[in-house]
Order: sequence, then C-alpha cells, then structure tokens
Amino acid sequence: MSRRGLVAGNWKMNGLIEVADALVGGILAGLEQRKGKNVCEVLVCPPFTAIQSVGKRIAGSAVKLGGQNMSEHKPGAHTGEITGEMLTNIGCSYVILGHSERRSMHAEDSNLVARKMAAAYRDGLTPIVCVGETLQERESNKTLDVIREQVSAIFPHLPADTAKRQQLVLAYEPVWAIGTGKTATPEQAQEVHAFIRQMLVEQLGSDIASKIRILYGGSVKPDNAAVIFSKPDVDGGLIGGAALKASDFLAIIDGFPG
Repeated sequence: MSRRGLVAGNWKMNGLIEVADALVGGILAGLEQRKGKNVCEVLVCPPFTAIQSVGKRIAGSAVKLGGQNMSEHKPGAHTGEITGEMLTNIGCSYVILGHSERRSMHAEDSNLVARKMAAAYRDGLTPIVCVGETLQERESNKTLDVIREQVSAIFPHLPADTAKRQQLVLAYEPVWAIGTGKTATPEQAQEVHAFIRQMLVEQLGSDIASKIRILYGGSVKPDNAAVIFSKPDVDGGLIGGAALKASDFLAIIDGFPG
C-alpha cells in the first residue's frame, strides 16, 4: 500500500486547556518512546479553545493539528462561526467535516459538507470528510445508497489540481458504531471502504483514487485496531472516545501495521 497510515484523534467537546495539555503531553511522551519505529501519521483535533495551546505543545514534533469543524463562508458577519483561515492561522493543517454529530444534531446535509470541503481547500486545509449510515439505514440494506449519496456530493466541489485531490481524506463512520461500543466487523468496514474506493476510481481515476486515504471511525479501540487497520482499503482511524486517554490512543497507533 502506497498510502501512509493516519490515526486522527477527535476530542469532540472535551477538555479544558489544562486537560488538553496533559493529554497531548502524554501522547508526545509515548511517541518519543516509539521513535525510530514506522509510526503512522498522527493528528489531534482538540476543541477550539485548546487548539492554540495544544499547537504550542506539539510545535517541532511530527504530530499534526486539526479543527473539528469550520464555516463555508469567508470572514464577515457570521457570529459564532470560524473560518478555515482562522484555523490555519493557529497552526491547523486538517479539519474534520460532516461528522455524523454535525449531520444529525446540526442539520448539516451533504451539499453543505461539500461546500465546507471546498472552503477548506480554499483556506489551505486538508479536509477529512465523514460519511456513514444510521442503524436503521443499515438494517434496511441502504448502507451503500447512503454512502453513494454522501460521497457523490463532494465530487463537483473538488479542486481541479491533482495534488490537492490526492490530499483528500474520507472517513467512514457507521453512526450506529460511534460511542455505542458496537463496531462494524473488519469485513463490514472493508466492504464499505472498497465501495468508496471504487467510487473514487470511477470519478477521479485510479491514480488519484489509490492515494486518497479512507479512515474508519466507529469505536476503534486498542483491542480491535490491528485487525481493522489490516484491511487493504482501511488507511487508519478517526478516533473518538479512545483518543481522550493517551495510553489508549497510543495503543491504537501501535495497531497500525508498520
């Protein structure tokens, strides 16, 4: 596999500055112990209030910094919003878009997510676009239909530049397996990842599709990471709850083949 693995920690709405500093300190210490090993790319996405503090802690390290959301708009009268430019200004290189919680709790549809993706590219960020189905949709055998709709929405908004297209990261997160303790089997994850990869091949060509990373984001834990990451189209994980404990996050990183 020519794609470098990526393990991203989505801290969600957790952690005051002191807690965030302690967490990232533990991650940095653990990565230092793994120095020389073929560690995958590591990304942390703290809440907005802790981004700058965490960014200072990871400065000079290989750990990347990301935001959990951003506006589609340019600077202006959009109270409570944040632009991609603001994120890059404080050291972010990635941004998570279209997380299931944004889609379900904040009524973000696929078209809005696609416009945010375009804005992320515009502002110099690498987008991590999340897609996934609910339990009801899976039980109704609509998983691939849902994925097709969500992924298809981004294609008209991708930049023309080949290098930027290759930077795109997608994250498959079965909604029914987020924070529930349930996990898609490795075979279920691979099935959807392979389906997404084929969509990318059909729309963007095999060369670009082979370089786009697809993460799995559904209750990845230390004890299941290795088998999930071993699948050919799973390029890493978007980690929620387990990213809030340094030892668990590091154990998940250890699960990545290296």
